[in-house]
Amino acid sequence: MEGWGNTVSNPGGAYPGRQLFIGTTVDNRAALAYLVTGRSAPSRARKGIVRENNVIIGPIGDQPYDPLRHYTGVKFDNDTGIAVVSNGVQTEAIFETYRLLFHTESPPTKDYLEKLLDGARAEPDSLNTPRIAGVVTGGDNAALVGIKRHDIPARAFELKAEVGILLGVSTYKGDLENPKSFDPDSGLLKLEFGGKTTRELAEHLFDISTTSYQGDDIRVCSVGAIRSGDGHKWELTIHNRHQG
Repeated sequence: MEGWGNTVSNPGGAYPGRQLFIGTTVDNRAALAYLVTGRSAPSRARKGIVRENNVIIGPIGDQPYDPLRHYTGVKFDNDTGIAVVSNGVQTEAIFETYRLLFHTESPPTKDYLEKLLDGARAEPDSLNTPRIAGVVTGGDNAALVGIKRHDIPARAFELKAEVGILLGVSTYKGDLENPKSFDPDSGLLKLEFGGKTTRELAEHLFDISTTSYQGDDIRVCSVGAIRSGDGHKWELTIHNRHQG
């Protein structure tokens, strides 16, 4: 992966928590990326797996199921080209909403995403972890990203396609020792991507996110997905820290 990404650090800082990006590749195809990190041992004991048209963030080994840590992170439809990426239970509802809008030929505006994120609310944990989500709405490369913090209404943004650029949000601002919720007023995060494959995208996001906490790597997994240029089919790669 020469020429890009080799000396770049994560635009969300040392500890972005969960992080997503949506944009366009250098060959003008819709793309999304998702990063999962964790400071605690249970948060790191996860991996991403593909089940049909879903990417499940699930436990490894004998770790018990936890609804805040284990969820559908990506869901896509190869008939419409719609894809959703998020950090929790909201994934399914967002996907079905925008698929319905597609089939009823209704405008896939950002207010639907805001309402769904408001309904999901921030996670009920000690950090009030925000809910984040992104949508590729189908048809063209139209896309949205949004965030719901515990202290403000949900905010969503309509993205303008820019070749080789993905824009996104994180759950946290990047402070490893004292995580605080990402501030949507500070502007969306920008990920420059000069590659053309899902493997390059997943590995690029994983590689630029190297951080240790109390002597252990915080990275769990990354997902890279790119839609075919002449259709609606999604291809994806998952880069897992844990292979077992």
